[in-house]
Amino acid sequence: MRVLGIETSCDETGVAVYDLEQGLLGHCLYSQVELHAQYGGVVPELASRDHIRKILPLVREVLTTTATTPQQLDGIAYTAGPGLVGALLVGAAVGRSLAWSYDVPAIGVHHLEGHLLAAMLEDPAPKFPFLSLLVSGGHTQLIKVLGLGQYQILGESVDDAAGEAFDKTAKLLGLGYPGGAVLANLATHGDPKRFTFPRPMVNRQGLDFSFSGLKTQVMTTWKAQASQDEQTRADVARAFEDAVVDTLVIKCRRALQQTHLTRLVIAGGVGANQRLRQQLSALANSLKVKVFYPRPEFCTDNGAMIAYAGCCRLAAGERASLGFNATPRWALHNLQIPRTATK
Repeated sequence: MRVLGIETSCDETGVAVYDLEQGLLGHCLYSQVELHAQYGGVVPELASRDHIRKILPLVREVLTTTATTPQQLDGIAYTAGPGLVGALLVGAAVGRSLAWSYDVPAIGVHHLEGHLLAAMLEDPAPKFPFLSLLVSGGHTQLIKVLGLGQYQILGESVDDAAGEAFDKTAKLLGLGYPGGAVLANLATHGDPKRFTFPRPMVNRQGLDFSFSGLKTQVMTTWKAQASQDEQTRADVARAFEDAVVDTLVIKCRRALQQTHLTRLVIAGGVGANQRLRQQLSALANSLKVKVFYPRPEFCTDNGAMIAYAGCCRLAAGERASLGFNATPRWALHNLQIPRTATK
């Protein structure tokens, strides 16, 4: 089975072709970062218009580079939610229309399921069941993954997610948008002993996260500095990053001990953070568990993860109707479990 995947949930247009026997054949991605940077955040209407402008050229490009003809496709997968409703509708409309014109089935994919399964694109790939730390955009969740469509949320952010806290803190420090990666790079030059921020909610029972208070403390500390020079900016960035990373690692340790799972999968944009990867690798060694990461380009939004997730669901017999929907708010626990996944 060969599937074309389309991702348009926010500010990146991703297209890929995945083959069930040959694996990922190719993918391409267009980022709207420069478009939205001047506004300090994503402007939904501009995002939708840019998806319209780029999506069909990217489809043509990936079909050409993978030497795939429409007749070789067995299905089309597109992100149906969650995300920006206008952006989702672009991908859904194009995906469903292509499926109709190519006379192949279509499937709407849950964006977070794509992230959860992105590590399956790597070799070796993790086997079910596993614990996943999903740190993508507005989501920070610890999820017990039993199989395709079988997701048990163990803990999640009650306010700002880790990715949001990174971007908001970067903006506070004058690093622009999106600033998460810039902040992480700046933190490598910071003194880890100059400032210390709390590790939120680690002294409470449970696996939930909260980063809003940490962001506020960073703001208070930054504004209190007599000299807001580059070294001070780097020192604050380092203290903030250390607090976030330590919190994520502490909660992962707790979840692994509670579930007795022996595989940990990191998913989402913050999963590309090198300090987080180092700390989680050390945690995995101490607990004798295996940790899996998607390559950095598959941590952020991409078409490959949608093509893979869609291929799995189409192979399990799922199909979308001729109509299509965009679901900007869509809980993972509402996902359908394919019948073949339970056998």
